[in-house]
Amino acid sequence: MTDTRTDPPLAAGEREMLRAFLDFHRQTLAVKCEGLAEEQLRLRSVPPSSLSLLGIVRHMADVERSWFRRRLAGEDLEGIYYTDDDPDGEFDNVDTASAEEAFATWRAEIEHARAAEAACADLDATTKAARQGVHHSLRWIMVHMIEEYARHNGHADLLRERIDGATGE
Repeated sequence: MTDTRTDPPLAAGEREMLRAFLDFHRQTLAVKCEGLAEEQLRLRSVPPSSLSLLGIVRHMADVERSWFRRRLAGEDLEGIYYTDDDPDGEFDNVDTASAEEAFATWRAEIEHARAAEAACADLDATTKAARQGVHHSLRWIMVHMIEEYARHNGHADLLRERIDGATGE
């Protein structure tokens, strides 16, 4: 693995710091997947878990879409890989999934997320669409996304080590 991540600044304004940490965690997931064949990206952790690196990428594409586009921007969009009938589809349905398509979709959702975030005047802006009747602030969404990536990057560490022994930060 080649570490191409940009370290977050040691001192910055709140919004710049949140953006930097979110981008750092996005880059971390990309690094954990770098250089692996499609079959390796599909490898599961341990039964009965359906967790794989490809599943995490697909999940994060859906999470980016859900929080930034559906909730924050109020876009009327469905999930990409999950449905009400298949709520774990992003993890479960990777056996024939295209890694190229999943990474392209994830990167596109990140760009949409950046645009939705940039369109907000400040971190106190709230979502246009409620989740379970609650509107969240942009600040909450960004902190939540950092947490979501950090948790799954921990999973990615273990998956990558299982696949080829590679470890790293």
